[in-house]
Amino acid sequence: MIALVDDTEIAFDDIGSGLPVVFLHAFPLNRTMWDPQVGALVAECRCIPIDFRGFGDSVPSPPYTMDRYADDVAGVLDTLQIERAVVVGLSMGGYVAFALWRRHRDRVRALVLADTRSASDTVEGAERRRELIEVAEAQGSTAVANMQIAGLVGKTTRDKRPDIYDATHRMMAQTATEGIVGALEAMIERPDSTPTCATIDVPTLIVVGDEDVVTPPREARSLHRAIAGSRLEVLREAGHLSSLERPAAFNTVVSEFLGSLIYN
Repeated sequence: MIALVDDTEIAFDDIGSGLPVVFLHAFPLNRTMWDPQVGALVAECRCIPIDFRGFGDSVPSPPYTMDRYADDVAGVLDTLQIERAVVVGLSMGGYVAFALWRRHRDRVRALVLADTRSASDTVEGAERRRELIEVAEAQGSTAVANMQIAGLVGKTTRDKRPDIYDATHRMMAQTATEGIVGALEAMIERPDSTPTCATIDVPTLIVVGDEDVVTPPREARSLHRAIAGSRLEVLREAGHLSSLERPAAFNTVVSEFLGSLIYN
């Protein structure tokens, strides 16, 4: 499905009924990374995975900022006439979830923050992103996928689940170069969301893979300490893309969390 948000086509799926749950994908993937979650949760929830502009089936269209991505999410909710939704964001999706909270907190019923961090980029981190921009512009998305894949997927998955590794690489390599460059620039410029954590007063679940080397468990523990009343789950044998690498375990903790919202 397509929502027209400020003249930009934003792609999404709307599957199931019940509690609305919005899924925000990682960089440089797309909304299909959430297929294992949609398949497991559709019986109890209304699942709405969204492609950020420049990713998947959404049209590349500047400006690319965390605030703009967040406004696009709000635009999809407007299209669907949904007042409030649970927001599930992994990695860059978590950055967008923070922006959504700052700009549209009345639309957020609860949060699931997976394999993400609140802090802005370090000087070194920003420089690595600039180098990746140069690679994307010179060599394209496949080169970016080649550089990123090993860090995004945990050691256990690389060793034991080559099917997940290969499927993830293909998804990354299909991303439009403009979307990749725009998102990298947006992540470099994103604000520090650490002060935002203290303002979060909705139920919040934090999930992290114990093999995540991009936003390791210590980052998740920092979020857990900063967000009052939050719940932390560490998934064994999962890297940065914990929802793809350990989908059953991820679905279990998210389903339990969603159940607590539905029945309380």
